[in-house]
Amino acid sequence: MSAPIPLPRSRPLNLWLMLALPLALAALLLTFEPVTLDLSLAQWMYQPGEGFIGRHSWFLENVLHDRAKQLVIFLCAAALIAWAVGFFHAPLRSYRRTLGYLALAMLAAASIVTPLKALTAVQCPWDLTQFGGKETYSSLLSPRPPTEHPGRCWPGGHASSGFVLFALYFALRDRKPRLARYAFWFALGLGSLFSISRMLQGAHFLSHNIWTALFDWLICLGFYALLLYRPATQPSAESSTGLTAAESR
Repeated sequence: MSAPIPLPRSRPLNLWLMLALPLALAALLLTFEPVTLDLSLAQWMYQPGEGFIGRHSWFLENVLHDRAKQLVIFLCAAALIAWAVGFFHAPLRSYRRTLGYLALAMLAAASIVTPLKALTAVQCPWDLTQFGGKETYSSLLSPRPPTEHPGRCWPGGHASSGFVLFALYFALRDRKPRLARYAFWFALGLGSLFSISRMLQGAHFLSHNIWTALFDWLICLGFYALLLYRPATQPSAESSTGLTAAESR
C-alpha cells in the first residue's frame, strides 16, 4: 500500500479580495438595486408581439440549458463517487478530502437556489406585463403585489450550474495554482454564458444572476476555509496580493 500524500499547505487568503469585495458588491446591490439596467436589458432582448428573442431557441433550451445542467450534475456525481472510492482505492486516498469538498461545495451552492426562490417570490421577466405576461414588477426588497402565481426567479437557477464550478478553483488552489486560475475563469465564463442564455429567454434579469455568482462564490469559499485551508506558519510575501502571485502568472 502506497504511503498517503500529505495535503499541501495553503497559500494565504486575500480576504479583502475574496470576501470583502463580494460582500461589498452584495451590499451595493441591496442599496442601489439596478432596476433600470435590469429592465433596459430585458427590453432590448424582447420583441413586442413575439416575445423574448431566445424563448423558443432549441440551442438555448436543449443544449445550453438541459444538456449543460446534466453535465454539471455528472461532474458533481463523479466527484462524490471518486470520494467514496477513495476509501478503498489507494491512489485516490490522498485526494479524498479534496473530492469530498468538491462534491459538498457544489451541492450546497446549487441547493440554496430553490429555497431562496420560494422565499423571495420574485417574478421572471417573461411573466411581467411589460413583456407580454400578467404579473406586476416588484424589486427585490419591495412587497410583492397580490398574485395567484408567486414568482420563482431570484436568484438565477441555471447560472448556478456554471458558478458552482468556483469549487474547482478552490479544490485546485493549493495543488495546481496555474490550473486553478484556469478553473476560476472557466467557472466565471460558463456561469456568465448560462446567465446570458437565460436572459435571452426572458427567465431572469441580470441582477438575479449576479446574486447567484456571489452566493456560489461565498459558499465555495466558506467550505474551502472549513475543509481544505491549511495556512503555512510563515506565509511568503510573494503570495500576499491578488488571487496570489502564483495564480497571476
